[in-house]
Amino acid sequence: MNTDMEDRARRLAEYVIENKGTVRAAARQFGISKSTVHKDLQERLPAHNPTLYRQVRVILDENKAERHIRGGLATRKKYKGI
Repeated sequence: MNTDMEDRARRLAEYVIENKGTVRAAARQFGISKSTVHKDLQERLPAHNPTLYRQVRVILDENKAERHIRGGLATRKKYKGI
């Protein structure tokens, strides 16, 4: 595996953990696509650093469970003109 990709996966994981960030936020911060973030965190990271992967997995699962709430709040904000 390319060490640049391994390093990117590690940096993405650290960013998500430190900021409790979403996949979108990480993609925006690193200037890459959401698909690349998912690939790095779901496929590359477990093979390279399983401990870090488990920490990221907790945050990603939490974000996934909350996404319907965030979407509803964003829609409410949009239509209330806030």
